[in-house]
This record gives sequence, C-alpha cells and structure tokens, in this order.
Amino acid sequence: MPRNPIAEALTQTRPLILDGALATELEARGCDLADSLWSAKVLMEQPELIYAVHRDYFAAGAQVAITASYQATPRGFAARGLDSGKAGELIRLSVTLAQRARDDYRAASGTTAPLLIAGSVGPWGAYLANGAEYRGDYALPPEEMKDFHRPRVAALLEAGVDLLACETLPSFGEAQALIALLAEFPQSSAWFSFTLRDAEHISDGTPLESVMKVIDAAPQVVAVGINCVALESVTPALRTLQALTQKPLLVYPNSGEQYDADSKSWHSAPSGCTLQEKFSEWQQAGAQLIGGCCRTSPEDIRAIAACCQR
Repeated sequence: MPRNPIAEALTQTRPLILDGALATELEARGCDLADSLWSAKVLMEQPELIYAVHRDYFAAGAQVAITASYQATPRGFAARGLDSGKAGELIRLSVTLAQRARDDYRAASGTTAPLLIAGSVGPWGAYLANGAEYRGDYALPPEEMKDFHRPRVAALLEAGVDLLACETLPSFGEAQALIALLAEFPQSSAWFSFTLRDAEHISDGTPLESVMKVIDAAPQVVAVGINCVALESVTPALRTLQALTQKPLLVYPNSGEQYDADSKSWHSAPSGCTLQEKFSEWQQAGAQLIGGCCRTSPEDIRAIAACCQR
C-alpha cells in the first residue's frame, strides 16, 4: 500500500492549511507571466523568487507547499528549445526550492508540525494555455495522456515530494488516465482536485457522482476536492462531495475578488466573501485541507491559519 501522508498529517493537525497562489504572487513581486509557460518560466529565470514565496507561505502558517510545476512539462519546455534532460532538471528544481523553504522555515521556527511538499501536476489544458483547464473541452487518447504526464510525475517523485497534487482537473478522462498512471508508481499517492461547471458537475459536464465512484476505487488518491473556483461555488460543491465519499476533502479556491473584463482589472471581494470569512463554513461542509488559489496571498493564508488558533 502507498504511504498516505495526508492521513498521517491529519492525525496531528486538523485542518491542514495549504498555501496560496504562486503565479499571481510572483506577478505581485514583479514577474511578467504573460507566457505559455506561466510560473514555470520563473523556474528558468528567477528560481530564488519561487523559494521566497514558498518560505513566506510557510511563515504565514501553511503546512503544505505546492510546487511550481503546474505548467512545467517536457513538451512546454521543448517549445523553448530545452531537451528532456533539462526539463527534468527544472521540474526537480521546483521540488528542491519548496523543500529548502520548508527546511529553512522549520530550522528558524523550531516547529514540529507536519510540513508537506505536494508536487503539482497540472492538466493537459494548462499546457494548451488557452483556458481549457476551466472547460475540459479536449480529448486525448488515454495512452497519449499518460505519456504526457509520465515524465513530470516521475521527476517529481524522484525529487522526493510527499505526494502529488493532480490539480485544476476539468476532464473525467484525464482523471482516469492519471489514476492509471499512478499505478505505475505504486508507492506514490496523490490528491485530485477539479474545476467545476456547477456544484454537481466538473467542468467537462461529468457528474461528480460518476467521478467519485472512480476516485473512491483508487487507493492511491488520498484526498479529493476542488480548486481554482469562485468562492461562492465552494460550499455547495463540498456538500455534494461530502455525500459521495469518505476521503478527506480539500478546497483551495480563488480569492473572491471580482475580475472586470472590460478594464482588465480586479476589484475587492464583496463583504462576506473572503477565505477567512468562509473558513468555518467550509469546515462544517467537510473540508479538512483548506488553502487558496488565484489572487490569494500569504496574508490570506495567515488569516485562515489564525482561525485554527481560536
């Protein structure tokens, strides 16, 4: 049986606090991510900034860091003229940066709390860089999908992640292919998190009930949930999932800010619509791992971590 680091950590602390956005936090620190590689571009150009963001999230109270490998794939790097060897080095570097941030924070703080590194495995739609991770409107034969994901999964595991974060998944077929791929690495474990069409369907329209039947039959999937969704979508989806599975539920939504497509700018979240304000509601709906996705910051993570101290 694979090791289950989530179950182990939850025996010591509950809920587990995940980190927040990486890409938008890098942008806030001056990085230009208008690029098909997105945050993976920073692995090539300014890796120490990634280390600094991880370190700041640990200092804010995060207990799980998600690596900067969401869009780091051999195919993506090949478009920049990098061979598979260099691509593997960069994927492994994403793990090293997170591990170093964890170890440095642990040494400075003296904490004995579990601090995990989750290796980000973004979907095929992220590689396409056209928003397909929110639609799931793509089809790739299962073997081709496994071939796409295999080198990154292997590199992340080789570098020593505690588990994989198969995240922002919009496609049922892709989730099935990833489960089949995990079987090639029998000691590995992963969480799966999905984007949504609504509270009862993932983005490609597959009912969560159908998805969860497959997830529940996969022992290497040790937690399941949603990410990169609007705050108001979270609680209804959690209630759906709570009725469908006994696996730990996780959620890391976007910040709650509203995007104005005309002005191409973000505006403050409406009252009652922040991670901190929703935290207890999500716990009551079954969430045991809680963090943030796009537009969230170390301050948001500090605020929800403080909720656990009350």
